[in-house]
Amino acid sequence: MTKHTFQPLRCAVLVLSDKGSKGLREDTSGPALVDFLRHSGHKEILLDLLPDDQQQIERCLIKWSDEDAFDLILTCGGTGVSARDVTPEATTAVLDRVMPGFGERMRAFSLEKSPHAIVSRALAGTRGSSLIINLPGSPRAALENLEAVWPAVGHLVAKLQGDQTDCGSD
Repeated sequence: MTKHTFQPLRCAVLVLSDKGSKGLREDTSGPALVDFLRHSGHKEILLDLLPDDQQQIERCLIKWSDEDAFDLILTCGGTGVSARDVTPEATTAVLDRVMPGFGERMRAFSLEKSPHAIVSRALAGTRGSSLIINLPGSPRAALENLEAVWPAVGHLVAKLQGDQTDCGSD
């Protein structure tokens, strides 16, 4: 795991799983992401689980961005192509800006490990001063994708929250 230091962030992790939300499957992806965040120095971390329902996902992302003011919101799951995979649609519906480089980097990184990464629709973007990143549902893929973009997270959040330093100087 690459170490990148920046100010501790207020983080939230939203796992999307129909079976998990019904107690039919134990979620291991959410706890793996929480561990990654804790080991990266972030202490305030919320973990929640919802079914693959676009309206519920949208409401949660809006609340966490607008009311709870989380700096970083990670979603996990729902980035494939099955009928219930609606996380990118829900996320896009609430974003102010899409950050295409994040999805490009995550897929490029994952393609080095699996040809199936090409079907991932994971993306990232901003809403207010929050960065929202969609990650795949498996613990391994979620951590690999987060690791791939992690060097840019602190910089992007700082810029969202008013950092005026020149990008080339940090």
